[in-house]
Amino acid sequence: MQSPAARVFSALSCLVFTSFAFLQFNDPDPIFWITIYATFSIVSLLGVFNRQNRKLIMFVLLAAGIVGLFYLPGFIEWILTPDKEEIFGEMVYDKSYIEETREFLGLLIGAASLLVQYRHARPTSGKVVT
Repeated sequence: MQSPAARVFSALSCLVFTSFAFLQFNDPDPIFWITIYATFSIVSLLGVFNRQNRKLIMFVLLAAGIVGLFYLPGFIEWILTPDKEEIFGEMVYDKSYIEETREFLGLLIGAASLLVQYRHARPTSGKVVT
């Protein structure tokens, strides 16, 4: 059984990732990113109802990690640029690392949330975490 604090965290995560999903409608590839954020949201929603399990969370984390590998070079390029505030401005087509960094950071936020929820999820063996 999850603690009340863990369930509140799951509820807040669900709301955040649902919001992130809705913000993707203006993205160049909306279906892809809506699917990713909706998946984070659904996994979080399962935590609200104490229905998460560690296998599901690990599968989603693995998938997010694989997707993140495609955006890692853009993130590294941004890390090496002197002007870190560029990611808060408009997208510039000759600086694709801006969008790649934003997408990488979104995946990182999702992964961090799932790692917190993993700690409170039911073990795959069916034993209850106390």
